[in-house]
Amino acid sequence: MTTNTLPAAAAGTWKLGSFEVNRLGYGAMRLMSTSDGGIRDRDTSIAVLRRAVELGVNHIDTAVFYFAGPRSANELINSALSPYDDLTITTKVGPGRDFTGAFYTARPEQLRAQVEENLRELGLDHLDIANYRIGEGLDRGDGSLADGFGALAELREEGLIRELGISNVGPEHLTEALAIAPVVCVQNQYGLTARREDDEIVRMCGERGIAFVPFFAVASGTGEDARVAEVAKRHDATPAQIRLAWTLHQGRHVLAIPGTGDLAHLEQNVAAAALVLTEDDLATLERDQ
Repeated sequence: MTTNTLPAAAAGTWKLGSFEVNRLGYGAMRLMSTSDGGIRDRDTSIAVLRRAVELGVNHIDTAVFYFAGPRSANELINSALSPYDDLTITTKVGPGRDFTGAFYTARPEQLRAQVEENLRELGLDHLDIANYRIGEGLDRGDGSLADGFGALAELREEGLIRELGISNVGPEHLTEALAIAPVVCVQNQYGLTARREDDEIVRMCGERGIAFVPFFAVASGTGEDARVAEVAKRHDATPAQIRLAWTLHQGRHVLAIPGTGDLAHLEQNVAAAALVLTEDDLATLERDQ
């Protein structure tokens, strides 16, 4: 089976700067943990990563602070997939975890150490894409990102990072970042029923040829409402698949990085790349409840 006929390629591709990726990718945040909060079997996590690539996923999103117990997502990715043939890995810096596991926000001068930690864990000499994430938790960051993003731009000039993105941001941050260095992607929480105020930044990214990469596109649904269920029934699909398909229908520049540590859920998520929603489907999903 050729690369362009693999299931993850069904929604087409987009260029993240110098990297062309399938629009349906994989997010590693849920790789280590079970749904009840336990630590997933290592062999299962390795199998999920390898199966994702077999299905055509060539864009994986990760971070140093994605870990559960003794396992980190970066270490599992390295063990399962290195040397990363035809695979683009996006990580993020800004948030970090100290030796107690508590989160902290890195100062600009601490970002080099975070980049180097990603390099060590992933076994790389440069990062494909590094997103500068601002704010705490899921709350959108405020204030200027110039100092931190500027520090990453310097690391890019040194060759430690190939491409840059920003995360947890508003439209003003995109404008500010573009004045400092090229931005290939914006990563925010966004979905059919979450953070729809980001419709504006989705539009801005499309006009500028920048990828918009939502996280929690499925998990942002706090309950499966009648609209999603109605469209899912039409397509003999799951509600999660419909939410992913809706995400991909928001523009050719919109990617999806659903995460799971379960093989069956992985295959369902990847299959959503082939779902084609009609105008009636989209109207149903967007109608007032």
